[in-house]
Amino acid sequence: MFEVIKNDLNINFTRMYPVAYILSLTLVLGSLFFFFYKGLNYGVDFRGGAEIQIKFKTAIDLKDLRENLSKGGFQGASVQSIGEPSDNEFLVKVLADEKHLNTVTQQIALSLSKDFADKGAELRKTDIVGPKAGAELRASGFKAMAYSLIAILIYIGLRFDFKYAPGAVIALIHDSAIIIGVWAFTGVEFTLQIVAAVLTIIGYSVSDTVVIYDRVREQEAKHPGIPLMELLNTAINETLSRTILTAGATLLSSLAMFIWGGQSIRDFFLAVSIGIVVGTYSSVFVAAPITLWLDIVKSKGRKSKDKDDDNYKNKDRDKNKKKNNPSTVTA
Repeated sequence: MFEVIKNDLNINFTRMYPVAYILSLTLVLGSLFFFFYKGLNYGVDFRGGAEIQIKFKTAIDLKDLRENLSKGGFQGASVQSIGEPSDNEFLVKVLADEKHLNTVTQQIALSLSKDFADKGAELRKTDIVGPKAGAELRASGFKAMAYSLIAILIYIGLRFDFKYAPGAVIALIHDSAIIIGVWAFTGVEFTLQIVAAVLTIIGYSVSDTVVIYDRVREQEAKHPGIPLMELLNTAINETLSRTILTAGATLLSSLAMFIWGGQSIRDFFLAVSIGIVVGTYSSVFVAAPITLWLDIVKSKGRKSKDKDDDNYKNKDRDKNKKKNNPSTVTA
């Protein structure tokens, strides 16, 4: 049978963990720096503003539409095409404060209808999102991420063992932080689509981690007494073929949608593509090392407790000896 990756691999992944620690720490700290220092470029969904959907009967250049809005004084307005290029349909997003939101929306609608009358401009839909509603959506988006992490923590603890749960959750936090960090660094608009992409990656990444954990549990049952380091290494090697093939096929599909899927879904699939790579990496080089480290800490704590118990027993034994064999003092 043809094999892309052999099943009898014996790569020592645990030897690579120190390098992975440095890489992951650098990426996460860098992401946090850009998130707090530069911040996210929140879209209309989160900051409040208006979305105007407009269709033209004849072809129009996206560049001309943007220049028209810029000349009209609508700075910060974004334009993206919807559907096929032949549809000549666009979505205009503009930020505005609550007091001037309706006025700005009307001005844009009138400007586009007037300046592109020869192109057969037709307003299809106008949606207005107030700043308060945007702030609530932003809070709800981040809450959704937090709740999903808590749910996964409980699921992993009940499905396997609570010693595995922290590693899986820290890996998911690692993945989410890096995706958000990329958006903070690049300044690409952060919308509800990106929140949906992060939640998608949380589900994808944890499924990868669960496959490795499931194999570790099988090895524990077959070979009790073998150190967890060896079990993890064996489990990762045995599931490596599945991990690479699954991640590769999913990444190819995601990249195809990113390249040819159109402007309206491009950001979503960019986040998903980054998340697939980062999530696959974190299953092997974040979740597994954290689980191993916690097991080592627990073992050291157990040994320290056993040593204290032995010292206490020895002291108690010496006291009993002194009571049973009292020393005599001679003059």
